Amino acid sequence: ATEAGAPVFAIGKFVMAVINFLIIAFVVFMLVKMVNRIKQAAEKEAEEAPAEAAPAGPTELDILMEIRDALKKA
Repeated sequence: ATEAGAPVFAIGKFVMAVINFLIIAFVVFMLVKMVNRIKQAAEKEAEEAPAEAAPAGPTELDILMEIRDALKKA
């Protein structure tokens, strides 16, 4: 019928197109899900790192006490 030029609704081609679409949609969904999981893990590590590094240096009070002691000696 296709060779004769008659309009034909090919059920097999339609079903195959639907199945291919579903497979590709599932793969894309899984990729997006993995990327989001990796992004969240990186953000979580970035948030934890500055909290540990903050108390490394002397506080403002320590510096002011050193200045006061240096001025008393002079």
